[in-house]
Amino acid sequence: MREFVSSVLPEGGPGIATLLLSRPPTNALTRQVHREIVEATAELGPRDDVFAVIVYGGHEIFSAGEDMPELDTLTADEAAVAARVCAEAVEALAALPKPTVAAITGYALGAGLTLALAADWRVSGDNVKFGATEILAGRAPAGGAATRLAGAIGQSKARDLVFSGRFVDAREALKLGLVDELVAPDTVYDAALAWAGRFADYPPEVLAAAKSSFARDMWAGVDGR
Repeated sequence: MREFVSSVLPEGGPGIATLLLSRPPTNALTRQVHREIVEATAELGPRDDVFAVIVYGGHEIFSAGEDMPELDTLTADEAAVAARVCAEAVEALAALPKPTVAAITGYALGAGLTLALAADWRVSGDNVKFGATEILAGRAPAGGAATRLAGAIGQSKARDLVFSGRFVDAREALKLGLVDELVAPDTVYDAALAWAGRFADYPPEVLAAAKSSFARDMWAGVDGR
């Protein structure tokens, strides 16, 4: 049984599921949390009663990033495992064969921001703070974080955020392209539901194929096919 990540399934027929992070007070991401994200996405992927998924950290905070006190206790080998499971969690969410919307409250920092960027779209409260903050803890981004950030906002702007670790407010995040919609803080989840609900009338297999075409196009651009 998962302790920190749950899959809240729709009631009464096909609908929108929620992948809920629940590790108060900051939803800091440990190796266990990352493993549970992988398990939850594997559970949601094949379900016929789910046509879209919302990734949500609750009313207070999406995620403040990796659990730094835990990371500071790890050996070099354990740290390598932690980086690997972080990357696996991000890739599992990105590869979920359904439209995904991150509903962001409070903070999305470091690995928490990377997790949000793995969703197809991001709806944010207008008071949220964002940041690629790993450098502030003397660490480099892991789990493909820098590449994913650059894919969202471009190389130059991504380097600015990664090298400085500075916080970005919600309005700058919208301008940069980190998020797709700003709403009042207490309406974030409802706004994400409305965004995800747009896909209710499309065949799930067509949505899955449409989503996978982006991955194919990306790799074609990398190797020249």
